Amino acid sequence: MRGPTRGGASKGSSVTENTEFAGGRLLVVAFEGWNDAGEAASGAVRTLKEQLDLVQLSEVDPEDYFDYQFNRPTVAQDEDGTRSLVWPTVTLYGPVTPLGDDVTGLGLDADIDVTGDNGSNVYLLVGTEPSRGWKTFTAEILEAVDANEITAMVFLGAMLADVPHTRPISIFTSSENPAVREELGIERSSYEGPVGILSVLADAAESAGIPTLSIWASVPHYVHNAPSPKATLALIDKLEEIVDVVIPRGDLVDEASAWETGIDALASDDDDMSSYIEQLEQARDTVDSPEASGEAIAQEFERYLRREDGKPEGGKAGDPPR
Repeated sequence: MRGPTRGGASKGSSVTENTEFAGGRLLVVAFEGWNDAGEAASGAVRTLKEQLDLVQLSEVDPEDYFDYQFNRPTVAQDEDGTRSLVWPTVTLYGPVTPLGDDVTGLGLDADIDVTGDNGSNVYLLVGTEPSRGWKTFTAEILEAVDANEITAMVFLGAMLADVPHTRPISIFTSSENPAVREELGIERSSYEGPVGILSVLADAAESAGIPTLSIWASVPHYVHNAPSPKATLALIDKLEEIVDVVIPRGDLVDEASAWETGIDALASDDDDMSSYIEQLEQARDTVDSPEASGEAIAQEFERYLRREDGKPEGGKAGDPPR
């Protein structure tokens, strides 16, 4: 990966007591594209980038991994009116001063102010899912992981699902690592089928001895064309819970509320959509009810599936959780 560059500003983040999994240098990963319904996962990582004191460490060469007819470069204009091309890429960000480094020497070398917030040891990898060369791409990312002495990786994803926007966003957390599952009390995914780059990276990391964790949000499929700040917020909440990083939410809470209110307004003008959302709410409430047994849940979903004749069309998207 190419780099480094220097820059960044302290945003007032902090770290509380860590679990063993999150006690070292932690890389949080998300990709735009198939793994990113409602832009929830990439939105969560970009929120972290805005709130944590991070600098760009390196990025991949887009020539090696992107089909420009599929992921086209874009033209952007800055505040001065200067237009420039922006190429699809994947970028690694890290703390200005990782814990254990020479704070004074690094601060002087970078010509920046170093604060106590620099010691978070949270790294980010974000960008567009590559179009080709996944094995080479994975090897390059793991070289960067090794060079920065990263000890664990968290993968964020989002997929479209039959869930109502009016209820808390469903979050699924899993790991292929037995020690991580035991420590955090989470499950191993039983999914079988097509995967995205998240699964490829996670498999390679585990093979290299780097423990991994996957956090997935379910985004209502009937609003798949718009970003979902409520799902982004849910991913950040779960990430904060697991890794014990205090993450300022910025405007996300208000944006999530406005998102839900906007969908409510759309549904109020569409009887079919309102009816469908009510069916989803009933199914969700049945699953969440304290008295729900496995048999009752199965029966409710069988009834739900039999009602699908009146269901609006909606596809599935996203790499299901590993």
